[in-house]
Amino acid sequence: MPYFTTPTDDSRLHYIDHGPRNGPTTVFLSSNYLGSEMWERQTVPLAEAGHRCVGIDRRGHGRSDDVWDGFDLDTLAADVAALLDLLDLREVTLVGHSMGGVEAVRYLTRYGGRGRVARLALVASIAPGLAASATNPDGMTPAELRASSDWFRRDRLDFFESGADSFFASHLPGNEVSPAYVRHMVGRCAVSTLRAGLAMQDIGASVDLTPELPEIGLPALVLHGTHDTSAPIEFTGRRSAELLPDAALRVYENGGHGMFATHAARLTADLRSFADGVLPA
Repeated sequence: MPYFTTPTDDSRLHYIDHGPRNGPTTVFLSSNYLGSEMWERQTVPLAEAGHRCVGIDRRGHGRSDDVWDGFDLDTLAADVAALLDLLDLREVTLVGHSMGGVEAVRYLTRYGGRGRVARLALVASIAPGLAASATNPDGMTPAELRASSDWFRRDRLDFFESGADSFFASHLPGNEVSPAYVRHMVGRCAVSTLRAGLAMQDIGASVDLTPELPEIGLPALVLHGTHDTSAPIEFTGRRSAELLPDAALRVYENGGHGMFATHAARLTADLRSFADGVLPA
């Protein structure tokens, strides 16, 4: 399995690298609790179609090291930078889901892409932020965010399993996911450490990228579902599309937070078009 060691603190992080080395390159950043395996319905078809697909398991997630430190947004962005530098990737389409979208934005505003990233795709991202603020009056209250964190700390397996229906919006037509798949994803979430999960929740409860998104001059594609309860579209996806200088918004009807599974074929096709330099219809 491919691993690399971070220059900041010698943490050992796992990554995937699928497909031909000379194809269009897409780098995938994952949601809280999940590793690069969450993208298998995108990475395998894209690699089979001639695209190079790279994904990183965030520290404390997937097959990466169980570490205590480094769970701050700047260090997480540095981890992404280290992998792109290691593989010397160029003209990348950087894709982030949920918290992965926040990491992608911070990478771009901190490192300016270093000439490596050509375009940005935010998939069900929590950017610019979930918390209520002067710029996001309809966001989640401190009490709501604290209740979620308390539940996670008390029984994170119940947190994962009980939230599966709303995560996939599986009660809506066309969004059915098998019980076996749900069990698999809950199990993969459980691989992430309690320390990592709590730290990610802390970031999600406080992050506000409102000042950062306008700094990103790259072409951007915002893909978001109408029924995303983890990152409601009105104060995440729509706001990101408004704040990014060169962004297109594509709304997925009935899409929940887990649309990488429920809307896999459409998402894969949209990302393929975008990586080829064409905005999806």
